[in-house]
Amino acid sequence: MCGILAIATLAGAPVDLSDAQAIAMRDRLAHRGPDDATLLRRANVLLAHRRLSVIDPTPAGRQPMSSPDDRYSLIYNGELYNDADLRAELERSGVRFRSSCDTETVLQALIAWGADALPRFRGMYALAFHDAKNQTLTLARDPLGIKPLYLWTGQIAGRSHAVAASEIPAILAHPHISARPDILGVSAYLTTIRTVTRERTLFEGVRSLRPGERITIDLRADTLRETSSDLWETLAAQAPSPADDLRSQVMRSVRLHLRADVPTCCLLSGGLDSSAIVASAAPHCPSLRTYCSGAPNTGADSDDFPAARLVANHLGVAHTEAPITRELFLERWPDMIARQGLPLSTPNEVAINEVARTLRAQGHVVALSGEGADELLGGYEIPMLQAWEHINAAPHMPTDPGLFHILANAWIPPSAKAGVLNEPALRAIESDSALIDAYQQEFAWVEATRPSKMPRESEREARLQDHLRFHRRMNLPNLLQRLDSATMLESVESRTPFADARIAALCERLPMSRKYTPPTLAAPAHTKLALREAFAPDLPEQIVSRPKASFPLPFQGWLDGHLPALERSSLARELFTDAARAAVNHNPAQTWHMAWPMINIALWGERWWG
Repeated sequence: MCGILAIATLAGAPVDLSDAQAIAMRDRLAHRGPDDATLLRRANVLLAHRRLSVIDPTPAGRQPMSSPDDRYSLIYNGELYNDADLRAELERSGVRFRSSCDTETVLQALIAWGADALPRFRGMYALAFHDAKNQTLTLARDPLGIKPLYLWTGQIAGRSHAVAASEIPAILAHPHISARPDILGVSAYLTTIRTVTRERTLFEGVRSLRPGERITIDLRADTLRETSSDLWETLAAQAPSPADDLRSQVMRSVRLHLRADVPTCCLLSGGLDSSAIVASAAPHCPSLRTYCSGAPNTGADSDDFPAARLVANHLGVAHTEAPITRELFLERWPDMIARQGLPLSTPNEVAINEVARTLRAQGHVVALSGEGADELLGGYEIPMLQAWEHINAAPHMPTDPGLFHILANAWIPPSAKAGVLNEPALRAIESDSALIDAYQQEFAWVEATRPSKMPRESEREARLQDHLRFHRRMNLPNLLQRLDSATMLESVESRTPFADARIAALCERLPMSRKYTPPTLAAPAHTKLALREAFAPDLPEQIVSRPKASFPLPFQGWLDGHLPALERSSLARELFTDAARAAVNHNPAQTWHMAWPMINIALWGERWWG
């Protein structure tokens, strides 16, 4: 796992940055790669890399990695889980490898197969691939959005530039790129607590590559020209049959995700997803250690600690707890914002960060996590019930599915913005038209690419599948970003065996009746049915039937610790009305749905603009 930085300008014009300036940008990513740091110049392209050595930690795995003739160069952040299969195929075609690092497999696959290599990668990745002969820079991100990649394009000193990096602060460390808030992105965050909405970020001019997006930039023209594509449809066509056993596929995915040349562990909340991961990993790791975080003795731990202990004892693995106190939460919250340059999404990012800090201090570098199962298998009971009611035209539900998803999960709804935002900001967001349009476009894409209806599946069930696919497209990348940023701040590589292209494609072809059943007069709703059935033989019954939980924290009662930021932050005073700030200051625990995003924006504003 690593941090990458790529800067490109038009052919014939060198990147006009000193090594010291480029190194300053690169080293904003030092926490992503504490083991090595390199810089490579290729005429009009600069590639920089911070390395976290996980596979082949020898110098043979250093990046940027180039072909022997220096035509091709690659920087890569990720892990390739079908490395052995692709490497064997490339060797049969005559490729001779110099290392055992999967980076070299990615490089040789891109040289041999071009963009057609990307759908063949089973893994997580963000990469930049330079072809010096054809003068192209290709940027790509894995189909589920496990690894982040951001891009800025614009004019610097009268010349077109592209700057891409694993994290936004590395881009904004460029001496000629200014940090400016994107009010549309900020407003979207206030409603969704997501720091990315499709490609829009909180910073003007900086966009995120969407999951599965590939952008090829032509550096030969008068201006930078981009072409892009989406990998998901290609991958979906390669899905295993629904008849394939989910249990065996998950266990195989876990085995592949265990490959590492450094100590590996598992996160364990005591929920079904993380417990299934540990049950699959334990037979292959005799000394496996698991880690749990949360806030004990506060009434908000939802039995995470005892549930995790139960699973650890049942499976015979060593277990460590990383508790969160009010004091730790209030200290870590602004520290994480300052270091990653973004507001937090969910409060339990602090718990994820603390568990990563704990396991890293005990010598572990890689941690397996259970993210992904809920979005693939219908694990969120309330959102699934809301979607079912929407399909059945409940009177309180809006008819447009994109708007429905905004309103059903809003922290600060668009209709409340008039009381929250000052007049200039309110005019700028135009009734949150950009946010609504983004959700509508995403749901339209989901409907347009709907797979064939499953046998014996009703039209209502097929429409519920659409809503679940929308969760995967919109919710999952943000959860994965939360996991990536919170763990990489501590130089820990998090891996997600459920958020795997092959598992995702298999789950997509399962009928809804194998994922979620709505409540009836005779029975309650049931979530993740296929996963519960698959791992019932391995886990205690109370874990198999346990409702969803994920490192919960009693953050509502802790918000008052950072209320002063609402008055200190120049951005908060500029954006938020006196009445909104007064309401939050008066009772943050009661107005937590406003307080959490507003205080985050205030702390984020202090980080960048004082």
